[in-house]
Amino acid sequence: MRICIVGAGAIGGFLGARLALAGQDVTLIARGPHLQAIRDHGLKLIEIDGRERVVKTRATSDFEEAGPQDVVIVALKAGSLPAIAPRLRALYHAETSVVTAQNGFPWWYFHKLPGPYENRRVELVDPGGVIEANIEPRRVIGIIVYPAADIDTPGVIRHVEGERFSLGELDGEKTERVRILREAFEAAGMKAKVTPRIRWETWVKLWGNLAFNPISALTRSTLEEICRYPLTRQLARTMMQEAQTVAERLGIDFGIKIEQRIDGAEKVGAHKTSMLQDIERGRPTEVDAMVGAVAELGRWMDIPTPSIDAVYASVKLLEQRTTL
Repeated sequence: MRICIVGAGAIGGFLGARLALAGQDVTLIARGPHLQAIRDHGLKLIEIDGRERVVKTRATSDFEEAGPQDVVIVALKAGSLPAIAPRLRALYHAETSVVTAQNGFPWWYFHKLPGPYENRRVELVDPGGVIEANIEPRRVIGIIVYPAADIDTPGVIRHVEGERFSLGELDGEKTERVRILREAFEAAGMKAKVTPRIRWETWVKLWGNLAFNPISALTRSTLEEICRYPLTRQLARTMMQEAQTVAERLGIDFGIKIEQRIDGAEKVGAHKTSMLQDIERGRPTEVDAMVGAVAELGRWMDIPTPSIDAVYASVKLLEQRTTL
């Protein structure tokens, strides 16, 4: 199977290395010193147990050079997807599947979803509809990413934790293409399941991220610090309650209580969220997809989200001041 990883950074590099080591025909799309290091020395993956494995595979910044693929895994930040979407067409043949592995509320959420919002677009995650215009919904396989990884140095990916992924068709069907992709992930040593409830799982992950990530970025605090300090714990609780009201209007039943979700985050320990890491490194955050999108949904439904709105505005200003 020909698989292209668009954005061979931390998670993209981890996926690309694992899949290539398992014998898949992998092409990496990268740029700058990271791309040059991969070309010169191969892509090195440092596993959790310290093992170092190097894979030599095609790497380029040219989508035309990469050519048509069977599966395209887009592992860029959510905010980068609109700009890159038109270039993805060079990677398609008639049956190419596209897996968009971003944090936050996915641009495809309302496609194939019967109800009052069917096929409606969330402007903050797909401004002007450019993503939908260049990734036909029929190509999309949903994915939830749970592992964490870092780029140690250009060309070197460090696997930090986790190997679990969830995959799912937007209509919940267990198709042949999603079965084949699951088997490829599993052959590469990852834990993958096919879920008929990809939207529910999206909300379960987003539910915590929309609170903990921005609070972490604003306060420069770890998960356990946020959860143990009464005022930030209460803020997270309030934001999650607002989000729960929005999600329930869409038919989502989380199945667990907010306190259980917060307790679970606390147990992760002294972990810096991805949004905090982005702020520290002067990079754009995924606050639009993680936080702003839920506020936008609230406005659709006339559901007030005052805490989410305030935290979103604060992170947007912080991002403007710190982005290089």
